[in-house]
Amino acid sequence: MAATDDPNVDPLTSYRAKRSVEGTPEPSGVVGRERGSLFVVHKHAARRLHYDLRLEMEGVLRSWAVPKGPSFDQQDKRLAVHVEDHPIEYGEFEGRIPEGNYGAGAVIIWDRGVWVPLEDPLEGLEKGKLLFELWGYKLKGAWTLVKIKKSEKDWLLIKERDAYQVSGGVEVPEVSVMSGLSVEDLASGRDPSEPIVRELEQLGAPRDRVDPPAIEVMLAETAEGPFTKPGWLFELKLDGYRIIAGQDQGTASMYTRSGRDTTESFPDIARAVAALPYAHVVLDGEVVALDADGRPSFQRLQQRARLTRPLDVKRAAVAIPATYYVFDLLGFEDFDLRPLPLEVRKSLLQRILPPVGPLPFVDHIAERGEAVFDQVRKLRLEGIVGKRADAPYRGGRSSAWVKIRADRTDDFVVVGFTAPKGSRGGFGALHLANYMDGELVYGGRVGSGFSQDQLDEIANALEARIRPDAPCRGPIPQGADTTWVDPELVCEVRYKEWTEEGLLRQPVFLRFRDDKPLEECVRQADRPPLEEPAPLERGAPVEKTVRFSNLDKVFWPEEGYTKGDLIAYYKAVSPWLLPFLRNRPLVLTRYPDGITGKSFYQKDAPKFVPDWLRTERMWSEQAQREIDYFICDDEESLLYIINLGTIPLHLWASSADALERPDWCILDLDPKEAPFQHVITVAEAIHRLCGEIDLPHFVKTSGSSGLHVLVPL
Repeated sequence: MAATDDPNVDPLTSYRAKRSVEGTPEPSGVVGRERGSLFVVHKHAARRLHYDLRLEMEGVLRSWAVPKGPSFDQQDKRLAVHVEDHPIEYGEFEGRIPEGNYGAGAVIIWDRGVWVPLEDPLEGLEKGKLLFELWGYKLKGAWTLVKIKKSEKDWLLIKERDAYQVSGGVEVPEVSVMSGLSVEDLASGRDPSEPIVRELEQLGAPRDRVDPPAIEVMLAETAEGPFTKPGWLFELKLDGYRIIAGQDQGTASMYTRSGRDTTESFPDIARAVAALPYAHVVLDGEVVALDADGRPSFQRLQQRARLTRPLDVKRAAVAIPATYYVFDLLGFEDFDLRPLPLEVRKSLLQRILPPVGPLPFVDHIAERGEAVFDQVRKLRLEGIVGKRADAPYRGGRSSAWVKIRADRTDDFVVVGFTAPKGSRGGFGALHLANYMDGELVYGGRVGSGFSQDQLDEIANALEARIRPDAPCRGPIPQGADTTWVDPELVCEVRYKEWTEEGLLRQPVFLRFRDDKPLEECVRQADRPPLEEPAPLERGAPVEKTVRFSNLDKVFWPEEGYTKGDLIAYYKAVSPWLLPFLRNRPLVLTRYPDGITGKSFYQKDAPKFVPDWLRTERMWSEQAQREIDYFICDDEESLLYIINLGTIPLHLWASSADALERPDWCILDLDPKEAPFQHVITVAEAIHRLCGEIDLPHFVKTSGSSGLHVLVPL
C-alpha cells in the first residue's frame, strides 16, 4: 500500500517521535502528494560519522545509514542500515543539530540528484533487493541495495559493473555540493568569509555593496579567429542564459541581462546560490542544461524555459536540473570587486564556490587561445571567449572580452559550379544544397580549400553531370557563369554560420564523401534565439472581499472602542505592519466578546476561510498532527483575521519556506511578579551589551507589562 493511500498511517511518525521541532532546525515536514525522483546523500557528523542515502518514494525519503559511505568499487559491499523515513523537505536540509537532540552534529548535503529505479522499487523493498541508477554530482551509474537475510534493518549497498565502476574506488571532494563546506567546517562555526574579507581589504577593493538588478553586464566583441597572446585568459563559450545571481542573507535572486527577475524559473539554481555560506555575494555566469554526456543542450534548456506552471517548474528542477557556470565575482559582503583585475576576481571566485555541484567554476587557460580553440572545435563545442587578465568589469560591450565561435562542419550535395576566373583552372566554386522537408534547398557556394589537382579532377566529374536547370529551390543565383549538375556528389564543408538569407558564411571545402547518401545531407539550421524564461503563471486575479460583522460591538468598555475601531486601526497601520507579517505563520489570540471577555489561541485555520486567504500546512509537535497556519500576505487577509475578533498577532521568527532558519531572535522579558522597572533595567542592560558588539536590536511592548527585544539574524 502506498504511504499516502491510508490517511491513518503516517510514515513520518517515527521520524517525528525522535525530534523536537523547538529543539532542532530539521524540518518537520509532511508526506508529499506528488511522485518524485530525488535522491540525496547526507554526510552526518553525529556521535559516529556516517552517510545517509535517501531515495524519494511514496511521498517520503526512504533512508539508509551507510557508515563508510558509498564506494565506486564493486568489490566493496557497504553496510546500509534501513532507518526511519524522512520528509521530502529533508533533502534541502544542511546545518547543525544542537547537542541534546537526536543525531546531534553537523549535516551537509554530500550529493544530490535523480534516481531511476531499474525494477519495481516497491516490489524490491518487499523482496529485499533494489536495483537503481543514481545521477548526481558525485555518484553515477547503477547500484544495488540488497537486504541481509535474517536481519530486519541491515542491507548492503553495492556498485554495479558499468562505466562508472572503478577498482579501488574514487576519491571525491568531502564537502557539500551546495555550500562547499565540510562537516568539520560546519561544526566549527567559523565564518568562511573572514579570509576573503581580509584579502579584499589588502587589495583596496572599494567598500560599496553591489546591487544585482542594477548591474549592466559586460559583453564581448566578436573576433574573426583565435589568437595566442600573453596577458589573456581563454574560457569555454557557453550558450545559455546570461544570469547575474545574488545572495543576500540566505535569499537568492537571479536576473537576466535585460534585468528581468528569473529566480522562480530556476529554483534549483536559486537554492544553490542561497546555500553559499556568506552574507552577500554577486555572481556573473551562464545557466545551461546538460545532456547525458555532460554537454550543454539547447533543447533541454528550452524545455525548462517554456514551463510556466509552478508545479511543472518544481518537477523539472529535479528531472532536468540546470547548471550555473560561474565566471565572475562582482560583489562580496560589502565590497565591490568590479574595479579589480579579472584574474584576481576569478581567483577569489574559485575559493568561494563548491568544487563540485550545480555552481561550477568556469576555469581558463592563459595565453594559448589557438590551442584551446583547436580542442573546442574537435569537441564540436560553441567556441571560446578571450578576456584580458588585467581588465576590470565594465558594463557594455568591451574589446577586453572577445568571443570566437568555432566553425561548423556539415555535408552538402553539389548542385552546380561557376566558371574559373583568371589563371585558375577547373572551376571557380561549387554550388551547394541540402535537404529541408524532403526537398533540396540552395545553400550557397564554396570556392576555397581546393588544391589544383582537385580543381582539375572535380571539373571532369562535373562535366559528365551537366543539366539545363537547377535541381533545387531557394535563393538560386541567376548569373550566366553558373552551370547546374545532377545532384550525385556529396562534399564536407566547414563554415561559420548561416546568414539570414539562408546562405553559408565563410565556407571552406574539406573533402568529398563517397560514403554519404544524398538523403543524409539534411540542413542543421541555425538555432532560433534563446528566449528569456517564460514568467510563471499567477492565475486569474481573485476578488478578495471581507464581509465585516458586528462593527458596533464594544471591545473596550472603559474607553468605548468598538470592533470597528480595532479593524480601522489595523487597516491604518497595515503598510508598516505587513512587511513583517508576510510569509510567516501566525497564531491568533481571539477575543469574541472584547478585551474583558474570554479569549483563546487559534493556530489551525478553520475550513470556512475563503480560498484567497493563504494557509500553510505544517506539522505541530505540540498537537502531534498537521495544522493549517494562517499566512497574512496582504491587507485583505489581515482585516479578515482581525474581523475574527483577533487582537494580538503572534508571528513565527522564521518564514514559511524556511521554518528551520529563523531570521529573528526574540528576547521575551516577562516580569511575572516583579515590577516593570526591573524589566526596563534588564532591557537597558541588553541594549548596552548589543551596542558593545554592534548587534542591531529593537524593543517593543509585549502584553500589559512586558517587553520584547528583537535581534535580526
